[in-house]
Amino acid sequence: MSDRSHLEEISIRSIGVIDQSSLELSPGLNVLTGETGAGKTMILTALQLVLGGKSDSSLVRHGSERLLASARFSVNKAIAEIAIESGADVEDGTLILTRTVNADGKSKAVAGGANVPAATLALLADHLVEIHGQAANHQIVKPARQRELLDRFIGGDLSKALQQYQENFNGFNELKARIKAMRESVSKRDSQIAELQEFSSAWIKLKAVRGEVASTNDQISRLSSVEDLRVAADGATQAIANEEEGSLTSLGAARRFLDLAKGKDGKLDEIAGRISEGFFLIDDAARDLASYLTSLEADPGQLDTLQSRKAELAAFLKKWGSSAEPDEDLVQLAAKAKNAKIEIDDLTGGDERIAELDKELGDIKKKLLSAAEKLTQVRAAGATKLSLAVSEEIHQLSMPHTQYSVSVNSPDYKGALKESDFTLLGCDEVSMQIQGHKDGPLIALGKGASGGEMSRIMLALEVVLAATHPVGTYIFDEVDAGVGGKAAIEVGRRLAALAKHTQVIVVTHLPQVAAWADSHFVVKKSSDGTVTASDVQALDAASRVEEIARMLAGLEESTSAREHAAELLAMRGQARK
Repeated sequence: MSDRSHLEEISIRSIGVIDQSSLELSPGLNVLTGETGAGKTMILTALQLVLGGKSDSSLVRHGSERLLASARFSVNKAIAEIAIESGADVEDGTLILTRTVNADGKSKAVAGGANVPAATLALLADHLVEIHGQAANHQIVKPARQRELLDRFIGGDLSKALQQYQENFNGFNELKARIKAMRESVSKRDSQIAELQEFSSAWIKLKAVRGEVASTNDQISRLSSVEDLRVAADGATQAIANEEEGSLTSLGAARRFLDLAKGKDGKLDEIAGRISEGFFLIDDAARDLASYLTSLEADPGQLDTLQSRKAELAAFLKKWGSSAEPDEDLVQLAAKAKNAKIEIDDLTGGDERIAELDKELGDIKKKLLSAAEKLTQVRAAGATKLSLAVSEEIHQLSMPHTQYSVSVNSPDYKGALKESDFTLLGCDEVSMQIQGHKDGPLIALGKGASGGEMSRIMLALEVVLAATHPVGTYIFDEVDAGVGGKAAIEVGRRLAALAKHTQVIVVTHLPQVAAWADSHFVVKKSSDGTVTASDVQALDAASRVEEIARMLAGLEESTSAREHAAELLAMRGQARK
């Protein structure tokens, strides 16, 4: 298996304008181009379905019963193990994910030949693909997403600090809830103590064992029916072992007759063998019946004892149990009895016990405060590194004066913190901002960047994050929105740089981006408006010149556009030498 997963092939049938299509993708930079409405985005829509996205019957092509999308991935050993644990089958490092959606809205997910919930596909997708589209631009302006990206960039150090913090956070809240419950129960403490003591004494006296109710009922049933059981067993014994009419006598006679012809006909010998086998089986059963009859004795004393025990168990369960199955009830009551002493100690300790727990709470709060401060320090250090790294990438994308800044805002740990300052993920608020020029103001990312700038910032983020948390395949849809000229060339250059280490798939309208492709696909519509298998083509060198020329000029036969296309492709070739 390779060290990095990648998407080898995606097959599509009856999705939107696409009748049927298949793309064989390669590692490196894969570019999809084509005229508006040709179905490029539908290919990504199909992939999102395969990766556990929400199914939508409106995607099913008109006149079709269902749509089908299938993706074949080459996966490494770690991802293969995750897939196998999820119930999928991985053969020779290949994992196939499939999704079907019926016209009535019902969907089906398959991973490696096994039916799985769509959520399983989404779980696997987290390890296989990172999709960046317009939705990502909307999501990144949210503080929670910004914190998530920073934490993802920091990695292991953050995970350790967060784990330590969450252990203290959960311990603090659990102890606080326990103290609150104790204070609320003071008024009814005496009755609770009396009830727990009564229950504990009754449980100790009962000395119940696991499964005792069912076992007692079985024994009572047997001892109450001794005579019926004896009649049944004796009758069966007579039917089998009677010297004149029993089945053993008849089978023995049949064996003797067949022995006279033994060896003269194989078919008859086979029948004789079966009769002989039946004889011995019934003979064994007859011996077991005789033994059973010998052991079958009435025991009125034991029956009375069992009846008394049954009544004792029933009375206990009626008072202390629930409506659950009796033996399950006993298991739950055993757990309650185990914790009864702790509960009694909590209650009998009263204010003194609450004071002890308050002291413990104070100690845990100090640890929580220290862990929160450590978490902030780790995030702040990571924020500085992320700011520098993304700014450097942005400068490579024709934004030389723009600075990217990540700030970590936290409460004053030396002051009086409110409990509301602490959340499961710490006390920090992460904010991503940009500075348009030197000495300019820092402006929130969602407010201070145009569409084209946001696309480049997101690309820069993905490139930086890929260095710390690489995913096998990155997919960019409309990453070039609002970008043109030199900036578009630099977007293509950074995508090509990213593709040196991982597979990149890009849907683009920009020839300056398409020129950097390792594999270039064009999606065309047939005359009837559909896309069939023959309408998704991998382009050779000559065809690429024609396609990029079309993207440049919008004309099929433009000489100047072809010359410009050839120049763009030559630029890409020189950059890779």
